Amino acid sequence: MTDEATARRTMNLNMGPQHPATHGVLRVELELDGETVVKATPHIGFLHTGIEKTAESKLYYKVVPLTDRMDYLAPMSNNLGYCLAVEKLLDIEVPEKVIYARVCLTELTRVKSHLVWIGTHALDIGAMSMLLYAFRDRESIIDVYEAVAGQRMMSTYFRIGGLAYDLPKDFDVKIKRAIKQVKEGMKDYERLLTDNKIFRNRTIGVAKISADDAINYGLTGPSLRGSGVNYDVRKVFPYGGYEKFDFDVPLGKNGDVYDRYLVRLEEMRQSLRIVQQALDGMPEGPYRAHVPGVVLPPKEDVLSKMESLIFHFKIITEGFKPPRGAVYQAIEAPKGELGFYISSDGSNKPHRVRVRPPSFMNLSALPKMIEGGLVADVIAAIGSIDIVLGEVDR
Repeated sequence: MTDEATARRTMNLNMGPQHPATHGVLRVELELDGETVVKATPHIGFLHTGIEKTAESKLYYKVVPLTDRMDYLAPMSNNLGYCLAVEKLLDIEVPEKVIYARVCLTELTRVKSHLVWIGTHALDIGAMSMLLYAFRDRESIIDVYEAVAGQRMMSTYFRIGGLAYDLPKDFDVKIKRAIKQVKEGMKDYERLLTDNKIFRNRTIGVAKISADDAINYGLTGPSLRGSGVNYDVRKVFPYGGYEKFDFDVPLGKNGDVYDRYLVRLEEMRQSLRIVQQALDGMPEGPYRAHVPGVVLPPKEDVLSKMESLIFHFKIITEGFKPPRGAVYQAIEAPKGELGFYISSDGSNKPHRVRVRPPSFMNLSALPKMIEGGLVADVIAAIGSIDIVLGEVDR
């Protein structure tokens, strides 16, 4: 203990870095007066992967798999943000079918991410069976991932100018099955948690943050909307066709752990509503834009047409060269505003790549939420922010 801590009769305690309860390799240095948190200092950097600098050494299309590994619970959201940024840089418009497919799959990704959150967050607080219910329903969405991309986690399904493959024939069947499964499951979540006295005691009035403080700390997503701030990138700055869809933005009132829970629960309902609209309105047509020299041609064309084989070979070996300039593209990821800044110097590799990850920004408000509270509430606070350290230490 420091001399100052000794004088105040406080104790310094390291919480982490370990995955259980900190949702990744996060270390929080706590100064405690009994069970009360006097000061909290988050320490990050245990998982630094250097994704942004790595992206600057790769051809544009080879960056897509890197984005999967930031928020690895929402890979298609990450793919979407990067692809939209590059498409803006290239001034490419994707086919209508791609727009609807991307919206459908990114909203399923939001639900999938929230299912992991609700299961692990409830487990942190002591509701052990919730993890089993949430992961049971998550499997139906992972089945969709596997059907469209061949991967259950790191999908790399969205590509610059379109999709990696066309949608499978049983796409609508699998989507409807996932919608039904999650809707039924949400009834269980509410029965288990919403009116549960223990859960309410552990969350109501805990880790509160006001609307003004939430804005000042740069919070976005459910962590911001839980404090009653009506900011959703899909509504404020529509992108990728979201202006075509009807949905509501749920808001909290008190900015506590319980409100952030209620906001995410309602977000899942609204996401399923968007998914159903996307499925109902899914048009026929190509799954990639026709931009020779930039967008990879379909595999079947590569195997049967000489010009497609040539374009494929040149894109794979040399990439493409966007015009000089810089773009910023933000999307509403499950955890908040995910933004990609890309600067082009006219070469076949990005000159600069900078990511605005919501987990990194939201984590900065942790001390404000927990200082003055109990050490037991630190666990509930971290869970309510819903961080992924792959996105923090990108």
